[in-house]
Amino acid sequence: MPPTGLCDGRVTTEAAQELWTQVREEAVSAVEHDRVMAEVIRDTVLLHETFADALAHRLARKLSDYALAIDTLEAIMCEALSADPAIEEAAMADLTAVRDRDPACPDLLTPFLYFKGYHAVQSYRFSNWLWKRGRLHLAKHLQSRASEVFAVDVHPAARLGRGILFDHGTAIVIGETAVIDDDVSMLQGVTLGGTGKQCGDRHPKVRRGVLIGAGAKVLGNITIGEGAKVGAGSIVLESVQPYTTVVGNPARPVGTRHKHMPALTMDQSLPALDYAI
Repeated sequence: MPPTGLCDGRVTTEAAQELWTQVREEAVSAVEHDRVMAEVIRDTVLLHETFADALAHRLARKLSDYALAIDTLEAIMCEALSADPAIEEAAMADLTAVRDRDPACPDLLTPFLYFKGYHAVQSYRFSNWLWKRGRLHLAKHLQSRASEVFAVDVHPAARLGRGILFDHGTAIVIGETAVIDDDVSMLQGVTLGGTGKQCGDRHPKVRRGVLIGAGAKVLGNITIGEGAKVGAGSIVLESVQPYTTVVGNPARPVGTRHKHMPALTMDQSLPALDYAI
């Protein structure tokens, strides 16, 4: 059967085609190693000529329910991909980030097929596109379905850059006015939330290269500076300076300022602590 899909007619960039060729090659190799996986890999990857079509199909299959059938969701996502090429560009950057940063990820195919952190970020990208066009209830429906399916809750109005890694993903919560810049990594259980019933701009701003450890809670309209590191389980209530490590409840700086981007190295080690948590 030839490649199929609602997005196949759109113009595909050279970068997208190169990435998709690599994913397809990995898919062929996976089938050769385990024929039991042939049908799911064929449906998810090999039947699709472009990355955009496969992405729309994969997410639509994951998020469809009694209210919105897979064909309807796939058409909506293809509409978004055709109208805004930045969605596809961000999705490719996210996929590459997962492969490059996650030691449990051997290739591009694995997160595309299985990693719900990756799927959750891409679901957000479509809900955000709908939100910005005033289709608020459809955006909230996608948010709700993604929360149910992936256990990740990202408000459609939040602003996420590209090269984002939600490692494991489970129980990540991102509030309405939160901002996440490019090349940020966070682990399971992270909350970017408010501190109460404030209105307006009330959620954290996370700058480029930040790493937020598992279970950390970052609350309020505060800034986590470029290249900062937040230790696992920390409660962050005040802004964090760039290239600074904070840990504890409440979080406070530890050690000396570093020079690298923790989100890229995924180095979660902490300097020696001079106090007890």
